Amino acid sequence: MKVALYARVSTHDQQTLPMQLKAMREYAKKRGWKVTQEVQEIGSGAKVRPKREELLKDARRRQVDAIIVWRLDRWGRSVSDLIGTIRELIDTGVAFISLTEALDLTTPAGKAMAGMLAVFAEFERDILRERVKAGIAHAREQGKAHGRPPTASLKTEEIKKLSKKGLNNSEIARKLKIGRASVIRGLKT
Repeated sequence: MKVALYARVSTHDQQTLPMQLKAMREYAKKRGWKVTQEVQEIGSGAKVRPKREELLKDARRRQVDAIIVWRLDRWGRSVSDLIGTIRELIDTGVAFISLTEALDLTTPAGKAMAGMLAVFAEFERDILRERVKAGIAHAREQGKAHGRPPTASLKTEEIKKLSKKGLNNSEIARKLKIGRASVIRGLKT
């Protein structure tokens, strides 16, 4: 089996990359797997992890059979990101192993654990959705505006003046730095 190792640290001063890679190499060797890639990434809280994204592309192309990480938090930015990428790997037929949590999706127990993680991720999304709805309802009860500010509707008179001068909708939109659809709505009022 061809495996890729993914190691990440948050900052340049952390010295755990060699330790992570050593532990992952030893695990792959014990299983008789061939390490074909070692990916190292440094960065704190980055929304985009370019090397991880490249590794995911390789997984989609089936250039690796499994990805090994030292800990789950080294792979995922959030529970939903973690579950989403693991689900994608499973659907692609690529195994995922996290050493510290003893999560090995090549085993039946590991596959069951992945299913449970998916349930918790969905629960987390539902809870967040309910909190947002409750916050919006509370803000409305307090008379606070919600949503985008009505910037284009404040320019209705200006839209009409420019239209009378012969400017077309696209020209008006560019001049006022608003969307063309907002210009059309402004002309209808």
